[in-house]
Amino acid sequence: MFCRFVFLRLSRGLSTSARHATRVSVLGASGGIGQPLSLLLKQSPLISRLALYDIAHTPGVAADLSHIDTRATVTGHLGPDQLGDALKGTEVVLIPAGVPRKPGMTRDDLFNINASIVASLVNACASHCPTAIMCIIANPVNSTVPIAAEILKQRGVFDPQRLFGVTTLDVVRANAFVAEIKGVDPSQVSVPVVGGHAGKTIIPLLSQAKPHVDLPQDKMEQLISRIQEAGTEVVKAKAGSGSATLSMAYAGTRFALSLLRAMAGESGIKECSFVSSTITDLPYFSSPVQLGKQGVQKVEGLGKLTVQEEKMVEEAKGELAGSISKGEKFAANFEC
Repeated sequence: MFCRFVFLRLSRGLSTSARHATRVSVLGASGGIGQPLSLLLKQSPLISRLALYDIAHTPGVAADLSHIDTRATVTGHLGPDQLGDALKGTEVVLIPAGVPRKPGMTRDDLFNINASIVASLVNACASHCPTAIMCIIANPVNSTVPIAAEILKQRGVFDPQRLFGVTTLDVVRANAFVAEIKGVDPSQVSVPVVGGHAGKTIIPLLSQAKPHVDLPQDKMEQLISRIQEAGTEVVKAKAGSGSATLSMAYAGTRFALSLLRAMAGESGIKECSFVSSTITDLPYFSSPVQLGKQGVQKVEGLGKLTVQEEKMVEEAKGELAGSISKGEKFAANFEC
């Protein structure tokens, strides 16, 4: 009952007429994010085949999920030799693969391990499903998205419409924290979060929040700081046993279902995402994105910002530029 409730909460706005079955692959499906993500996705009538890939345990995860009485057929694929089978014919790829953040570890600390994982998986996608829409969840997103883009460029299959960095967790957190402060239903709260997906690059546009957020300056700064450091809050609370896996799985599912609804022809769907962008002088930036059948339909601007928000954007750009450059340099030395 709980799982069906979660799916109903995630799929609000899904019309019966818009339901179109899509083939989805999850790379890193046995991990802390991958398993709950796959469970939530299994419930969607928009998915016809759910292919699960990891380097361990995927046959068991797939067998477990295949006993759920929903539409999607589940297949499990184990190890590099079976990666091609997991990707063949897929239309949407979600990549949560990678190591989780531990206490004292920054997202940059994850780079050396996760960069290689993402590069290898994206390279395989270029071979087996070059036209698939790719959604990068693996951190640090500010670097892994540029890595993915550069690998796809090297392979001659890069399409900026079909590459997303999933930053939805920042929006989910902002909505939850604002709802907590205002004492309202979180489903009625909408806070755009722009910039990137790490620390000070996470910029909640509270001036554009619905309903309106009106707090004293010190309380506003505390709220912004909590949104920016929410990942660390979870890492500390788990005391070394993990990072934000369940909330990330929820947020990843929310983004995936929004994308699938748009691919099925539903209009007017927007999500904030870290994508190829020209709204700043950086090549990638997270902002509201209109989703369509091919992925990115339109990258929207930032709207009217307060003086404080303008300052936050400018301060974030330096760190973002460094993270993007780091990813691009890594990809340049990666052997496809």
